[in-house]
Amino acid sequence: MKVLILNPNTTATVTERIVAAARPAAAPGTELVPMTAPRGLPYIANRAEAVIGGAIALEMLAERHHEVDAAVIAAFGDPALGGARELYDIPIVGMTEAGILTACMLGRRFAIVTFSTGLTSWYRECIAWHGLDRRCAAIRALDGGFASLADVQTEHRAGLVALANRTVADDGADVIVFAGAPLAGLAASVRDEIAVPVVDCAVAALKQAEALVALKPRKPVAGAFRRPAAKPSTGLAPALAKRIAHE
Repeated sequence: MKVLILNPNTTATVTERIVAAARPAAAPGTELVPMTAPRGLPYIANRAEAVIGGAIALEMLAERHHEVDAAVIAAFGDPALGGARELYDIPIVGMTEAGILTACMLGRRFAIVTFSTGLTSWYRECIAWHGLDRRCAAIRALDGGFASLADVQTEHRAGLVALANRTVADDGADVIVFAGAPLAGLAASVRDEIAVPVVDCAVAALKQAEALVALKPRKPVAGAFRRPAAKPSTGLAPALAKRIAHE
C-alpha cells in the first residue's frame, strides 16, 4: 500500500516531521510517499492561505493520485478536502478530520490545542464543517510568536503541555488534539504528562487511510462527493485540467 503524505505548504522540514511521526505506526508493507508544495506559503494559518494551499493540493493530487492507494492532506484545517474527494477516486483523508474523529472514539468531548492564536477562528470553522462543533470543548492556543516553524513544538513544549492540562481542568475535555502540522510527533513524547488521551493527527490520518484502503470503497456516482461533470478550463496546471475535463 502506498499513501501520499501531501503537505500543501512549502516547508519541507514540516513534511519530514509529519512522515517521521506517522511512519512508526504504519502497517507492514505500507509505504509513505511524501510530497511538499512546490509553491505557495511556508505555512497555512488562515482562510485565504487555506484556499491558496487547497488549490495547490488539487494540482499535486492530479500529478500523483494514480501512483498511490490513498492520500493524506497533511495540514490541519484540511485545505480542499471536499474538492479532492470530488475529483479523485482514491480515499483522501484530512488530518483535522482524522484527528477529531479519532478523539470522538476516545471521549465525549475533545479540545484543540495549538501554537498560535491566529489559527483559532479558522480551526473553529473547520470543526463545524465536519459537523463536530458540539463535541469540541474548547480551542486553546499559546499567546506570542515562535522562532522556527519546524521547531515550534520543541520551543513551546512546556507551554503546550500546560495548556492541554488547563483545558482538561477548565473545559472538561476528555481528549486533547494537538493541532497544526508542526506539532506532529508531540503527542507521543508528552502523553504521560497529560491527564487524558492525546491524539496525533498525523498518526490518526495514516491509520484511517490504511483502513479506508482495506475497506475498498467504491467511488460514489451520487451524493455530495460524486465526481463533477467534465468541464473545460483555462490556464490551470495541465494535469489538473485533464482531470477536470475527464481526459
